[in-house]
Amino acid sequence: MPTNGLRQVLKIQFGLVNDTDRYLTAESFGFKVNASAPSLKRKQTWLLEPDPGQGAAVLFRSSHLGRYLSAEEDGRVSCEAEQPGRDCRFLVLPQPDGRWALRSEPHGRFFGGTEDQLSCFATAISPAELWTVHLAIHPQAHLLSVSRRRYVHLCPQEDEMAADGDMPWGVDALLTLIFQSRRYCLKSCDSRYLRSDGRLVWEPEARACYTLEFKAGKLAFKDCDGRYLAPVGPAGTLKAGRNTRPGKDELFDLEESHPQVVLVAANHRYLSVRQGVNVSANQDEEMDHETFLMQIDRETKKCTFYSSTGGYWTLVTHGGILATATQVSANTMFEMEWRGRRVALKASNGRYVCMKKNGQLAAISDFVGKDEEFTLKLINRPILVLRGLDGFVCHRRGSNQLDTNRSVYDVFHLSFSDGAYQIRGARRGGGGGGGGGGGGGGGGGGGGGGGGGAGPGRTRGRERAPPPPTRPVPPAGRGGFWNTGSHGSVCSDGERAEDFLFEFRERGRVAIR
Repeated sequence: MPTNGLRQVLKIQFGLVNDTDRYLTAESFGFKVNASAPSLKRKQTWLLEPDPGQGAAVLFRSSHLGRYLSAEEDGRVSCEAEQPGRDCRFLVLPQPDGRWALRSEPHGRFFGGTEDQLSCFATAISPAELWTVHLAIHPQAHLLSVSRRRYVHLCPQEDEMAADGDMPWGVDALLTLIFQSRRYCLKSCDSRYLRSDGRLVWEPEARACYTLEFKAGKLAFKDCDGRYLAPVGPAGTLKAGRNTRPGKDELFDLEESHPQVVLVAANHRYLSVRQGVNVSANQDEEMDHETFLMQIDRETKKCTFYSSTGGYWTLVTHGGILATATQVSANTMFEMEWRGRRVALKASNGRYVCMKKNGQLAAISDFVGKDEEFTLKLINRPILVLRGLDGFVCHRRGSNQLDTNRSVYDVFHLSFSDGAYQIRGARRGGGGGGGGGGGGGGGGGGGGGGGGGAGPGRTRGRERAPPPPTRPVPPAGRGGFWNTGSHGSVCSDGERAEDFLFEFRERGRVAIR
């Protein structure tokens, strides 16, 4: 896969929560730190950086100030240092319950406290010196094994997860991180959780919860027995191995999950590259050759379409559309015009893409008619987490009304019909929902993409395998459907599905109407 924009390793941002459920906060005034905030927003977001001296120590940098946390010999702490010095070096000591103890490397004292009474002067670890790690990134992503350079995906036929994919293609490569009892669970696209023995289960039981550890910017997942997840055997089955210290086999990258789409033309057939490099509307089945990775340019808001065969759609002579480009250029960019349940695409020559009589695509139309309209369906968000500028979308406590400023999130289920999506809430009280991730920290924002029906399992680097007889079904019913109230409020208690339209107008963001 070309690396010009397709693979973005997510910068690990997080919050630190103390024993009284308050977040470590870096204030602009006086560069003071406190633990007073009840939720994870911009001021509570931190980055972990390795010590330039190549030792075991790490640095904590405030995401919004760009300055480093430091502890002086007398225990005073601040976030004033513009460059990391000796007092900025901390050792992270993971505890059995998943929390961290932070010890100043030069002074040997532990960092902790409550409210505005924070210090780094404790000689022993008490509850006040323990911090829970709360990721501030969008929790839906791809997981890449560092040692094998392969992506983790759901293998529905083998009933497991495996790190054997050359590309994170299709719905089965989507993972959702669920924050559960101060640990994290790995949730597959069919809403099951990965247990440390490699099995997939419906509830986030103790053996399906992991402590996060960071090493050189990579992630490791430690189970309740102190062992780490790793790809095991020739198939790369993901399970806890024997190691009690994370080596290269136990390290993973989190990568941004771009929308993957299928498009249906006016002849009711899928756009495909199955028969060569021409993009044509000539297939009745939705498989890898009919799936395209859609990426929106931050500046122009135009989009590219990348095929499973390794090429971008590009405009060629006489208006033809081929999936042959290996680099992004003006000819690979398309302007999207949202037309209710349909979308029209305008190429760099200023003309609209249409379906010719033989099914091939060409940018030769000056106006939009039936042959210039396409149905676009997102296939890699069967479950969906949404984040806005101020936080995540989650139901209000004691109510089914949805808020957009929460530090915890609901996991929603999507279905698709004729260009529209139906959104259903998670069942209450089980493993369907989750808390995690951060509020609108830094340049985050955005929704997690949309998604239609999950479809059968896909294999990476080759055509999709035959589907299993049936997809696993959750043991209990889901929650209510999204519906709009009389005053424009949105609730998740509807008995009947209501249609919502998804419009992808900016990178990583979706407008829902």
